[in-house]
Amino acid sequence: MDEAGSPDPARTGGDCESQLHHCDSNIQGDGSGASTRETSRRLSREQIFVLVSAATMNLGCMMTYSILGPFFPKEAQKKGASNTTVGMIFGCYALFELLASLVFGKYLVHIGAKFMFVAGMFVSGGVTILFGVLDQLPEGPIFISMCFLVRIADAIGFGAAITASSSILAKAFPNNVATVMGSLEVFSGLGLVAGPPLGGLLYQSFGYEVPFIFLGCIVLLMIPLNLCILPSYESDPGKQSFWKLVTLPKISLIAFVIISLSSCFGFLDPTLSLFVMEKFSLSTGYVGLVFLGLSLTYTISSPLFGLLSDKMPNLRKWFLVFGNLITAACYMLLGPVPLLHIKSQLWLLVLVLVVNGVSAGMSIIPTFPEMLSCAYENGFEDGISTLGLISGLFGAMWSVGAFMGPILGGFLCEKLGFEWAAALQGLWSLLSGVAMALFYLWEDSTTRRRSKAQNIVGTEEERAALLPNDI
Repeated sequence: MDEAGSPDPARTGGDCESQLHHCDSNIQGDGSGASTRETSRRLSREQIFVLVSAATMNLGCMMTYSILGPFFPKEAQKKGASNTTVGMIFGCYALFELLASLVFGKYLVHIGAKFMFVAGMFVSGGVTILFGVLDQLPEGPIFISMCFLVRIADAIGFGAAITASSSILAKAFPNNVATVMGSLEVFSGLGLVAGPPLGGLLYQSFGYEVPFIFLGCIVLLMIPLNLCILPSYESDPGKQSFWKLVTLPKISLIAFVIISLSSCFGFLDPTLSLFVMEKFSLSTGYVGLVFLGLSLTYTISSPLFGLLSDKMPNLRKWFLVFGNLITAACYMLLGPVPLLHIKSQLWLLVLVLVVNGVSAGMSIIPTFPEMLSCAYENGFEDGISTLGLISGLFGAMWSVGAFMGPILGGFLCEKLGFEWAAALQGLWSLLSGVAMALFYLWEDSTTRRRSKAQNIVGTEEERAALLPNDI
């Protein structure tokens, strides 16, 4: 309910749309209540097509994103790129995805969600193939400049595709946003997990070009499928802006949560592998298995927390708060921080990563539906325009963390060591968890005071109506 006592537009709009999706099936049925309920549980053909499109995009684009890790740094060094330059080539992806998400989120309605989705995949697949022929360029500034340009183009294409995908999913599944997005994180996780080993295998077998050309062609082959099955959603441009959205206190706090969690993920990329190899003398192959403790548990837990977030919306705030607090504790134990006087052991490190994967799913999945609900409660229109703003803001904030995490992580590890750097990184999650807890406590107390005031006013009105009769 909003302040005026009217129903939540996200819920009512979703119910109406769900009924429209199944209208034809219900008319053709026998008209019984049982038949109607049974039909409403089934996915419509349109919803199935949306899921297939989003799943293929998540899988393909995540594989092309993660393929560079095993072999590109070594090839870039052969071409005269320093370690710092290689890091900047990786880091520029998040920076330009941030800018692309904001722009595409704002102009989603003008461009069209389906066109943005397909065009983003086309750009991502095309530049992945182009990345595969960069080794033919002369070493030095020309090679390095082209690496930056191609990586930036890939970030822009992915930003377009993921912004459009999130908006289409929220439009097609208005009552199950968290469930659907949590389930699709399985395909994102599979792409991130499968990309590096597949790329490394193809590189060892066929050389530098084949991994990029192979995966780029797979992404391009998905485009005709999505052109045929992905529905178009038309909508008028909205009057609201990003500025109005981010100035809402709850939206700003959730944006801080997204940045902190993304930064925690990004922190591990340049730091954890070096720490594990130095501390436990593990080979590169075993280091990859250590990373699986985080990625697999996040992938498996995300659908569960998505389902719970949709079935019991009141749990979302608890997921956000406790997920952040558990993540903070995990980073304190990752080293562990010397203040705890706990000896660093491999089994403890793996256990902490497993718990961190679960806490990350607990924190990340509820953020999108929470922002969407907050926007509707504050007068934003129930349509693709608002969905574009939310999707763009989510992608932008995630990119901010993905850009800051590796940079701050590398700097702090160099100055303080991994143990203290991980603990300081965990402070982000601790601050965001405490901030969300305080906000929810304030929100609950405000709601209770407002409800109590309305009850007092209602009682006084009843007494005023009864007094003439009593006299």
